[in-house]
Amino acid sequence: MAFRDLDVGVLRVFEAAGRLGSLTAAAEALGLSQPAVSYQIRRLEEELGVALFVRGHRGSRLSPAGETLYRAAAAAVRDVDAVVRDLRRQARSPVVRLFTDYGFASFWLMPRVAAFRRAQPGIEVHIVASPFVDTGPEGFVDASVLFGAAADFPPGARLLIPEQVFPVCAPGFLRRHGPLAEPSAIAAAPLLHLDSTPRPRWYGWRDWFAAFGIDRRHSGSDLALNTYPMVVQAMLAEQGVGLGWTGLVDGHLADGTLVRVGAPLVRPDRGYFLLRSADRHGPAAVLEDWILAAAEGDA
Repeated sequence: MAFRDLDVGVLRVFEAAGRLGSLTAAAEALGLSQPAVSYQIRRLEEELGVALFVRGHRGSRLSPAGETLYRAAAAAVRDVDAVVRDLRRQARSPVVRLFTDYGFASFWLMPRVAAFRRAQPGIEVHIVASPFVDTGPEGFVDASVLFGAAADFPPGARLLIPEQVFPVCAPGFLRRHGPLAEPSAIAAAPLLHLDSTPRPRWYGWRDWFAAFGIDRRHSGSDLALNTYPMVVQAMLAEQGVGLGWTGLVDGHLADGTLVRVGAPLVRPDRGYFLLRSADRHGPAAVLEDWILAAAEGDA
């Protein structure tokens, strides 16, 4: 026996009646007459061959079959409404979703994004930040800025900031624990470690000390944190010496809240890369071109 597809328009009427527990209340909410809502519900029950409501003097409540259908109808109405809101918002203002890590979002992008918004007030920017940068999310972002080597990314990725890292700390910490002019002195100080992934793409303290022939391991005075903004906050709170990346700690060095206390390690083939979108003419391309220009201006 062939069944005719259900008229999905009646599901909104049914969802309102089930949610409000009253056909009259559903009619008021939908801007319909009470007889019109009653007719729609009765027609739906006849089509399904089951009673969806138990009617009484105090109103109507969902039957067991009605409860089952209501769960599906409520989810469907909720999902459709969310999509419609998103489509309407996009029609009002183009949206660009950019994925990156917490460090880049906090210390490079946020101080600059206000300038982009002034230059492009018609483009809405959504920043999607994560502590995990091994791979960016697929499908729901338009562009990504990720840390790694060129071989980690698809062809066409553009290097924004080559990796250059050096020890930094707060001036007050340096006064208490300094001088920290030599790697051996830094090795004796409390260190702040960025431990956000088991296989980091960036330099760590072991790499920095190895460059100077020092085998320095974690000590009881060290502190490990899983996001770079937390490392920076710990440095500002004079909790220890951290590694500073060019492009991320520049503002703190410029205003004197952090000071550089050691030599840099440089990997010109590794750093922050911009993974460009396929659309070279839409709002994502406008944001990507602006990011490239801003990075070139910093160089």
